Amino acid sequence: MTLTPEEWQALQLSARVAACATLLCLPLGIALAWLMARRNFAGKFLVDALVQLPMVLPPVVPGYLLLLLLGTQGPIGGWLNAQFGIVLAFTWKGAVLASAVMAFPLMVQPVRLAFRQIDPRLEQAASTLGASPWRVFFSISLPLAAPGVIAGALLCFSRSLGEFGATMAFVGNIPGETRTLPLAIYSFTHVPDGEAAAMRLTLLSIALAMAALLVSHFITRRAERMLGCNEEQVR
Repeated sequence: MTLTPEEWQALQLSARVAACATLLCLPLGIALAWLMARRNFAGKFLVDALVQLPMVLPPVVPGYLLLLLLGTQGPIGGWLNAQFGIVLAFTWKGAVLASAVMAFPLMVQPVRLAFRQIDPRLEQAASTLGASPWRVFFSISLPLAAPGVIAGALLCFSRSLGEFGATMAFVGNIPGETRTLPLAIYSFTHVPDGEAAAMRLTLLSIALAMAALLVSHFITRRAERMLGCNEEQVR
Protein backbone atom coordinates (compact mmCIF):
# COMPACT_ATOMS: atom_id res chain seq x y z
CA MET A 1 0.00 0.00 0.00
CA THR A 2 1.64 3.22 -1.24
CA LEU A 3 0.73 6.48 0.45
CA THR A 4 0.85 9.90 -1.15
CA PRO A 5 2.89 12.71 0.47
CA GLU A 6 -0.32 14.21 1.85
CA GLU A 7 -1.29 10.88 3.41
CA TRP A 8 2.19 10.42 4.90
CA GLN A 9 1.92 13.90 6.36
CA ALA A 10 -1.36 13.00 8.07
CA LEU A 11 0.13 9.76 9.39
CA GLN A 12 3.25 11.47 10.78
CA LEU A 13 1.19 14.22 12.39
CA SER A 14 -1.14 11.65 13.96
CA ALA A 15 1.81 9.71 15.40
CA ARG A 16 3.34 12.89 16.83
CA VAL A 17 0.05 14.07 18.32
CA ALA A 18 -0.71 10.64 19.83
CA ALA A 19 2.78 10.28 21.31
CA CYS A 20 2.72 13.77 22.85
CA ALA A 21 -0.81 13.24 24.19
CA THR A 22 0.27 9.97 25.82
CA LEU A 23 3.31 11.62 27.43
CA LEU A 24 1.08 14.44 28.64
CA CYS A 25 -1.43 12.03 30.19
CA LEU A 26 1.08 9.62 31.72
CA PRO A 27 2.28 11.45 34.89
CA LEU A 28 -1.11 12.94 35.71
CA GLY A 29 -2.88 9.67 34.95
CA ILE A 30 -0.57 7.65 37.22
CA ALA A 31 -0.88 10.17 40.06
CA LEU A 32 -4.67 10.37 39.82
CA ALA A 33 -5.04 6.60 39.48
CA TRP A 34 -2.96 6.06 42.62
CA LEU A 35 -4.99 8.67 44.50
CA MET A 36 -8.30 7.11 43.46
CA ALA A 37 -7.08 3.60 44.32
CA ARG A 38 -5.39 4.34 47.63
CA ARG A 39 -7.18 7.29 49.22
CA ASN A 40 -10.72 8.10 50.32
CA PHE A 41 -11.64 11.79 50.35
CA ALA A 42 -14.64 14.04 50.12
CA GLY A 43 -15.80 14.46 46.54
CA LYS A 44 -14.09 11.31 45.28
CA PHE A 45 -17.19 10.30 43.33
CA LEU A 46 -17.31 13.73 41.70
CA VAL A 47 -13.64 13.50 40.66
CA ASP A 48 -14.27 10.04 39.23
CA ALA A 49 -17.29 11.34 37.32
CA LEU A 50 -15.31 14.26 35.88
CA VAL A 51 -12.55 11.93 34.74
CA GLN A 52 -15.06 9.70 32.95
CA LEU A 53 -17.13 12.57 31.54
CA PRO A 54 -15.34 12.78 28.14
CA MET A 55 -16.29 9.13 27.55
CA VAL A 56 -20.02 9.85 27.65
CA LEU A 57 -20.16 13.35 26.16
CA PRO A 58 -20.37 13.93 22.41
CA PRO A 59 -16.68 14.51 21.48
CA VAL A 60 -17.47 17.89 19.96
CA VAL A 61 -18.57 19.19 23.39
CA PRO A 62 -15.13 18.95 25.06
CA GLY A 63 -13.62 20.42 21.89
CA TYR A 64 -16.00 23.36 21.95
CA LEU A 65 -15.33 23.96 25.66
CA LEU A 66 -11.59 23.90 24.98
CA LEU A 67 -12.13 26.49 22.26
CA LEU A 68 -14.11 28.73 24.62
CA LEU A 69 -11.47 28.49 27.36
CA LEU A 70 -8.23 28.23 25.38
CA GLY A 71 -9.05 30.07 22.17
CA THR A 72 -7.26 33.38 21.59
CA GLN A 73 -10.37 35.18 22.86
CA GLY A 74 -10.93 32.82 25.79
CA PRO A 75 -10.02 33.66 29.40
CA ILE A 76 -7.13 31.19 29.60
CA GLY A 77 -6.08 31.19 25.96
CA GLY A 78 -6.09 34.98 25.76
CA TRP A 79 -3.91 35.22 28.87
CA LEU A 80 -1.45 32.61 27.54
CA ASN A 81 -1.20 34.47 24.26
CA ALA A 82 -0.73 37.87 25.89
CA GLN A 83 1.77 36.75 28.53
CA PHE A 84 3.78 34.04 26.78
CA GLY A 85 2.76 34.13 23.12
CA ILE A 86 1.34 30.61 23.41
CA VAL A 87 -1.49 29.81 21.00
CA LEU A 88 -3.20 26.42 21.24
CA ALA A 89 -6.34 26.81 19.13
CA PHE A 90 -5.90 25.75 15.48
CA THR A 91 -2.39 24.39 16.08
CA TRP A 92 -0.98 20.87 16.41
CA LYS A 93 -0.31 21.55 20.09
CA GLY A 94 -4.04 22.10 20.52
CA ALA A 95 -4.63 18.76 18.79
CA VAL A 96 -2.37 17.17 21.42
CA LEU A 97 -4.43 18.73 24.22
CA ALA A 98 -7.76 17.70 22.66
CA SER A 99 -6.53 14.13 22.18
CA ALA A 100 -5.20 14.02 25.74
CA VAL A 101 -8.54 15.17 27.18
CA MET A 102 -10.46 12.49 25.28
CA ALA A 103 -7.95 9.69 25.94
CA PHE A 104 -7.28 10.46 29.62
CA PRO A 105 -10.07 8.20 31.01
CA LEU A 106 -8.61 5.24 29.12
CA MET A 107 -5.26 5.95 30.73
CA VAL A 108 -6.61 6.19 34.27
CA GLN A 109 -8.82 3.10 34.46
CA PRO A 110 -6.29 0.29 33.88
CA VAL A 111 -3.67 2.03 36.04
CA ARG A 112 -6.18 2.49 38.85
CA LEU A 113 -7.14 -1.19 38.64
CA ALA A 114 -3.46 -2.19 38.73
CA PHE A 115 -2.86 -0.17 41.90
CA ARG A 116 -5.95 -1.66 43.55
CA GLN A 117 -4.65 -5.19 42.89
CA ILE A 118 -1.38 -4.55 44.73
CA ASP A 119 -1.30 -6.08 48.21
CA PRO A 120 -1.08 -3.09 50.61
CA ARG A 121 0.97 -5.22 53.00
CA LEU A 122 3.92 -5.02 50.62
CA GLU A 123 3.88 -1.23 50.80
CA GLN A 124 3.37 -1.30 54.57
CA ALA A 125 6.33 -3.65 55.00
CA ALA A 126 8.58 -1.29 53.01
CA SER A 127 7.42 1.66 55.13
CA THR A 128 8.07 -0.31 58.31
CA LEU A 129 11.64 -0.92 57.13
CA GLY A 130 12.16 2.82 56.88
CA ALA A 131 11.42 3.57 53.23
CA SER A 132 9.97 7.01 52.54
CA PRO A 133 6.55 7.27 50.83
CA TRP A 134 8.22 8.34 47.56
CA ARG A 135 10.63 5.41 47.70
CA VAL A 136 7.77 3.01 48.42
CA PHE A 137 5.89 4.35 45.43
CA PHE A 138 8.77 4.18 42.96
CA SER A 139 10.30 0.91 44.20
CA ILE A 140 7.15 -1.08 45.10
CA SER A 141 3.88 0.41 43.86
CA LEU A 142 4.84 1.63 40.40
CA PRO A 143 6.79 -1.48 39.32
CA LEU A 144 3.94 -3.74 40.46
CA ALA A 145 1.46 -1.56 38.56
CA ALA A 146 3.59 -1.72 35.38
CA PRO A 147 1.14 -3.91 33.39
CA GLY A 148 -1.67 -1.44 33.99
CA VAL A 149 0.54 1.54 33.15
CA ILE A 150 1.62 -0.09 29.88
CA ALA A 151 -1.95 -0.99 28.98
CA GLY A 152 -3.17 2.52 29.83
CA ALA A 153 -0.43 4.16 27.78
CA LEU A 154 -1.15 2.06 24.71
CA LEU A 155 -4.89 2.58 25.01
CA CYS A 156 -4.27 6.31 25.34
CA PHE A 157 -2.03 6.29 22.26
CA SER A 158 -4.59 4.32 20.23
CA ARG A 159 -7.46 6.58 21.29
CA SER A 160 -5.41 9.66 20.41
CA LEU A 161 -4.73 8.26 16.93
CA GLY A 162 -8.48 8.02 16.35
CA GLU A 163 -9.56 11.32 17.92
CA PHE A 164 -11.86 13.32 15.62
CA GLY A 165 -14.68 15.35 17.19
CA ALA A 166 -12.82 17.34 19.85
CA THR A 167 -9.91 17.95 17.48
CA MET A 168 -12.20 19.24 14.74
CA ALA A 169 -13.99 21.62 17.13
CA PHE A 170 -10.85 22.96 18.81
CA VAL A 171 -8.16 23.08 16.12
CA GLY A 172 -10.02 22.60 12.85
CA ASN A 173 -8.88 20.65 9.79
CA ILE A 174 -5.79 22.46 8.56
CA PRO A 175 -3.55 20.49 6.12
CA GLY A 176 -0.06 20.03 7.51
CA GLU A 177 -0.96 21.55 10.89
CA THR A 178 -3.96 19.77 12.42
CA ARG A 179 -5.14 17.29 9.76
CA THR A 180 -4.59 13.95 11.48
CA LEU A 181 -5.60 10.54 10.10
CA PRO A 182 -9.31 10.75 11.04
CA LEU A 183 -9.58 14.29 9.68
CA ALA A 184 -7.77 13.26 6.49
CA ILE A 185 -10.22 10.38 6.00
CA TYR A 186 -13.11 12.78 6.53
CA SER A 187 -11.62 15.24 4.04
CA PHE A 188 -11.01 12.60 1.35
CA THR A 189 -14.62 11.41 1.56
CA HIS A 190 -15.74 14.93 0.61
CA VAL A 191 -13.57 15.46 -2.47
CA PRO A 192 -13.98 13.93 -5.95
CA ASP A 193 -12.05 10.68 -6.44
CA GLY A 194 -11.01 10.66 -2.80
CA GLU A 195 -12.48 7.25 -2.00
CA ALA A 196 -9.27 5.34 -2.70
CA ALA A 197 -7.23 7.56 -0.38
CA ALA A 198 -9.92 7.37 2.30
CA MET A 199 -9.91 3.57 2.08
CA ARG A 200 -6.11 3.39 2.32
CA LEU A 201 -6.11 5.53 5.45
CA THR A 202 -9.04 3.58 6.90
CA LEU A 203 -7.19 0.28 6.49
CA LEU A 204 -4.06 1.86 7.92
CA SER A 205 -5.99 3.12 10.95
CA ILE A 206 -7.44 -0.34 11.56
CA ALA A 207 -3.99 -1.92 11.27
CA LEU A 208 -2.45 0.57 13.70
CA ALA A 209 -5.25 0.08 16.24
CA MET A 210 -4.98 -3.71 16.04
CA ALA A 211 -1.18 -3.54 16.37
CA ALA A 212 -1.45 -1.33 19.46
CA LEU A 213 -3.95 -3.70 21.08
CA LEU A 214 -1.81 -6.76 20.32
CA VAL A 215 1.32 -5.09 21.64
CA SER A 216 -0.57 -4.02 24.76
CA HIS A 217 -1.79 -7.57 25.32
CA PHE A 218 1.68 -9.09 24.74
CA ILE A 219 3.56 -6.63 26.97
CA THR A 220 0.94 -6.81 29.73
CA ARG A 221 0.95 -10.60 29.79
CA ARG A 222 4.76 -10.68 29.84
CA ALA A 223 4.92 -8.10 32.64
CA GLU A 224 2.35 -10.05 34.65
CA ARG A 225 4.38 -13.25 34.29
CA MET A 226 7.58 -11.48 35.33
CA LEU A 227 5.90 -9.88 38.35
CA GLY A 228 4.36 -13.21 39.28
CA CYS A 229 7.76 -14.87 39.23
CA ASN A 230 9.23 -12.09 41.36
CA GLU A 231 6.43 -12.41 43.91
CA GLU A 232 6.99 -16.18 44.13
CA GLN A 233 10.70 -15.58 44.73
CA VAL A 234 9.89 -13.11 47.51
CA ARG A 235 7.65 -15.65 49.21
